[in-house]
Amino acid sequence: MKFIVSSSYLLKQLQVLGSVINSSNTLPILDNFLFELDNNQLKVSASDLETTMTATLEIDSTSQGSVAIPAKLLLDILKTFPEQPLTFTVEDNSTVEISSNSGKYAIAYAPGEEFPKAVVLDDPSKTLVPAEVLATAVSKTIFAAGNDDLRPVMSGVFFQFSPEGLIFVATDAHKLVKYARTDVKASQVADFIMPKKPLNILKGILAASDAEVTIEYNDSNATFSFENYVLTCRLIDGKYPNYEAVIPKENPNKLLINRVQFLNSVRRVAIFANKTTHQIRLKIAGTELNISAEDIDYSNKADERLTCDYQGDDMQIGFNSRFLTEMLNNLSSDEIQLEMSMPNRAGILTPVDGLDEGETVTMLVMPVMLSN
Repeated sequence: MKFIVSSSYLLKQLQVLGSVINSSNTLPILDNFLFELDNNQLKVSASDLETTMTATLEIDSTSQGSVAIPAKLLLDILKTFPEQPLTFTVEDNSTVEISSNSGKYAIAYAPGEEFPKAVVLDDPSKTLVPAEVLATAVSKTIFAAGNDDLRPVMSGVFFQFSPEGLIFVATDAHKLVKYARTDVKASQVADFIMPKKPLNILKGILAASDAEVTIEYNDSNATFSFENYVLTCRLIDGKYPNYEAVIPKENPNKLLINRVQFLNSVRRVAIFANKTTHQIRLKIAGTELNISAEDIDYSNKADERLTCDYQGDDMQIGFNSRFLTEMLNNLSSDEIQLEMSMPNRAGILTPVDGLDEGETVTMLVMPVMLSN
C-alpha cells in the first residue's frame, strides 16, 4: 500500500479531524487516524465512539488497504514540513514509512480492521441546509447550552425541523436562545438534540464554507455531509423541555438601546458586582437607564446612566452580568430591544437590525432577586 499526497493539504484535513480525538481515550485504537486507501481516493477517519468524522482526499496511488496511524505523532511531523509531496509506504514490518524531500520517517501502525466502524443510518430523514445558516445557528445558540451532567438534554442544542422552517434552541435554565429561519425548510417534522462537541467541530469548518450541508438523522444518530467531510454523531437521548412555555408572551415594558454602548456599560459596572452573584441592577425611568452594582463586602460600587428609548412603567430588575454580557456579545446588531413584564419574570433580548430575511433571534435571560 503506497500513496503520494501534498503535506499541507494532508495537514489541513487532519487538523480538522484531530478535533474529534479525545485527549484520553479508553480504547488505545482511538488515538489513531484510520487511513483507508482505494486507488486515488484516501478516506481518513477519526472517532471518539460518540462522534466519527471522515474526510475524503484526492491523492496519487494505485493500491488499496487500511491502516491506523498514531494521530499526535503524525500531526507533529506534518506541522514541521514546508509544502512538498510526501510518499507514504506501508512496510511489512508494521511500520509506515514517510519519505519527504529531506528524509525518511517510520511510524508504527495498527491494522485498520481494529478501528471501530462508523454507524450507518437505516432509512434516515434528510434536510439540506446552507453551510452559513447552520454555522450561524450553531454559534448563536451553543453558548447558552448547559454543562450539567445531571440534565444531559440541556447540554446540547435542540434542532426542530418542519415545513414551516428550522428552529435551533439552547438553554441551561438561566438563559435561553432560540434561533429560527423561515427561509430554509424541511420536508417533514423532526426534532433531535445534538451534543456540543460535534457542533463545535462543525461550527469551525462551516464558517468558511459556502456548501450545502446534507443532514440525515434518525432516532439515535445524525450525519452531516458537505464538501469532502462526513460527520456522524450519536444524539442526546431524552425529551427536550417545552421551551415555548418559559418565553413570556406579554411584555409591555420595552427598552431600545445601542448594543455596544449597553454592553460596555454592563462590562464596566460588572467589575464592581459581587463576585459570586455577578448581580447588576437596571433601573429604568422615562428615557433614562441606570445600571448599577455593589459589592457590600468590599464597599465597591458603580453606577452609570445611559439615555434610552423606553416605553412602559418605571421598573427595577436584576440580572446576572455574565449572562447579559454573553448574550450581548453574541448579537451583531447595532440596536437591541429588551422586553420585560415584571422584575421576577424573564427579560427578552432581540436584535432590532442586521438580520437576514426570515431570520429571528430570541434570547431570554432569567432575572436575579434584588436585595434592597
